[in-house]
Amino acid sequence: MQASNRQHLSLTLLVLVSLCLTASFPATARDAKLSTEANVVIELSFTAKQTYTDPFNQVTLDAIFRDPRGNDLRVPAFWAGGNLWKVRYASPVVGTHRFRTECSETEDKGLHGASGKVEIKSYFGSNPLYTHGPLKVSENRRYLEHVDGTPFFWLGDTWWMGLCHRLHWPDEFKELAADRKEKGFNVIQIVAGLYPDMPPFDPRGANEAGYPWQTNYAAIQPEYFNAVDHRLQYLVGQGLTPCIVGAWGYFIPWMGIWKMEQHWRYLIARYGALPVVWCIAGEANLPYYLSKGFPYDDRSQVKSWTEVMRYVRGTDPFHRLITIHPTGINRLSARNATEDVSLLDIDMLQTPHGNKEAVPPTVRTMRESYDDKPIMPVINGEASYEMLMDKIPAQWPRAMFWICMMNGAAGHTYGANGIWQCNRREQPHGPSPNGAKNGVGYGKISWDEAMNLEGSRQIALGKKFLKQYPWQHFTPHHEWAAFTNELPGALDVPQATGIPDMVRIIWVPRNEPILVRNLNPRVAWAAAYFDPVTGGRKKLGEIRADPMGVWNCDPPPNNEHDWVLALEAQKPQSAGRETSVESVISGLNPGSTAQEKQVAESKKSD
Repeated sequence: MQASNRQHLSLTLLVLVSLCLTASFPATARDAKLSTEANVVIELSFTAKQTYTDPFNQVTLDAIFRDPRGNDLRVPAFWAGGNLWKVRYASPVVGTHRFRTECSETEDKGLHGASGKVEIKSYFGSNPLYTHGPLKVSENRRYLEHVDGTPFFWLGDTWWMGLCHRLHWPDEFKELAADRKEKGFNVIQIVAGLYPDMPPFDPRGANEAGYPWQTNYAAIQPEYFNAVDHRLQYLVGQGLTPCIVGAWGYFIPWMGIWKMEQHWRYLIARYGALPVVWCIAGEANLPYYLSKGFPYDDRSQVKSWTEVMRYVRGTDPFHRLITIHPTGINRLSARNATEDVSLLDIDMLQTPHGNKEAVPPTVRTMRESYDDKPIMPVINGEASYEMLMDKIPAQWPRAMFWICMMNGAAGHTYGANGIWQCNRREQPHGPSPNGAKNGVGYGKISWDEAMNLEGSRQIALGKKFLKQYPWQHFTPHHEWAAFTNELPGALDVPQATGIPDMVRIIWVPRNEPILVRNLNPRVAWAAAYFDPVTGGRKKLGEIRADPMGVWNCDPPPNNEHDWVLALEAQKPQSAGRETSVESVISGLNPGSTAQEKQVAESKKSD
């Protein structure tokens, strides 16, 4: 590094530790040891020598890192206010990473031409996002895993407005995060300040530092994102992956593509080094609430968001996973919210909010997306929020979880009314822009009451149950189960998944007997009930099918709701030898195959 540039480079190492925010160790580059651990963010600060009247729009700064494998990553810097720019970097690759800076203002020696190196050492902590690394798509493109190959069962919670002042930082934010972590959630879907269900620059959407942009979208306001930093870094420190939604869909006609790309470059620069997932927009194909003809499938917005998605794909050096959130009109899939499905890593769905009437479209949408090409993981990102309009009970969010998981989903996102819009006691979010004046919008329940709704606990119990099995290798099998009096084409019926001749999981929506079909009559099966409400499990003992491969199963006694049947083959054939499901899911037995090792690893995943 040139001596003339050293004084302009400072270091902040962001170490995300257990219950703390960050530990910062500022020093000059001359004295600092630029080092961090694998997947843990390091922050470099650069001070401009020149003065700029409009720094956000005048200056573009990048740092080009070369990792020990010879790969170059162009990492965008973000304007941090005044004459300060920062670069955040993380990598799973241990060794020496060298960098140099390139600035649009080549005469500014505080920003252009600085160079140095960062030593990345092995991580020895317990945070799964650092131990196993950020997320990627599995080789078969059906599920998600960490960069080290550990399967990742997505269980998301919906905090759309969670970065606003109405969910107080730090006490309330941390309380909600602790509850979700304890239950087993590992993803938080959260919007980066440009919110749904309100006009721009609505006071309900501000945080303690104001808004993300100046009121005319002239420039980013770094102070807003300083407050965001605390929250997102805290989530990551707790092992919760932020799924960052860049903006709600209707902002793009107001801001234009270029401004939205600036917004996304800023998000990439500030948060791309964290183990995040990008959701390009929320309800990308839904126009603003007061638009003529609302609601409708806005294809002009889709065209614009496709351009932004392409920009994010080309700008993000860390290649974080990309999805987009659709609205509930026409096809209920991310594939309908972009003109180029090759840009998607995850097919995110939004299926209807409701009770029994929401079941058929949810089944149809899941099956359609699972069967579509190109193959990609499918996750329902918005499905029947609990207590929406203060009335949807836990039964239906729970049903949506089981429907999706039985039909091939890579995980699921739960939503509770009161949390997504940060209702406070005696202070609900209020009406939508097109709602009745003095109304309460989608309901009055407060975020802290919603935190304790039964649905979140029940869905988390479902995840815990499924993770006892090699869930990432499950495939849907609609033909495996039916009601005894089932009508042809009905969708409100038992849903089944599993691995043929190894394990079957059947979710039954009503307290009725079922026919289990296509069983090998020569194979004995260990049968058990699972209660999706309480998490209780009851063994039924060993069962066998009749000569036609059918077994009649009654519902659990004294049961008044949905139920789950688990069947484990006692002697399934695997590569010419006998291997019980129990031996695979409880650990490795001698001679285990590589697939069995991955199955065992699934028990230790998120």
